[in-house]
Amino acid sequence: MPLVLSILMTFVVSGVSTVKMIGFHPDIISFWMPAWGISWLIAFPTLLGAIPVARRIVQAVTRPA
Repeated sequence: MPLVLSILMTFVVSGVSTVKMIGFHPDIISFWMPAWGISWLIAFPTLLGAIPVARRIVQAVTRPA
């Protein structure tokens, strides 16, 4: 799940960022794909490290009193 989630999220976010920066340029794919690759290389390991932290936070917030 973290692999698929990181691929989808970085694809969308890098696409939005690329369009915001350069607009709908005819060569948008050539700008977007390298940005996506770099963002995925950062996001995937970050997500793997963040999952246990997020799980503990959610458990602490939702734990019955």
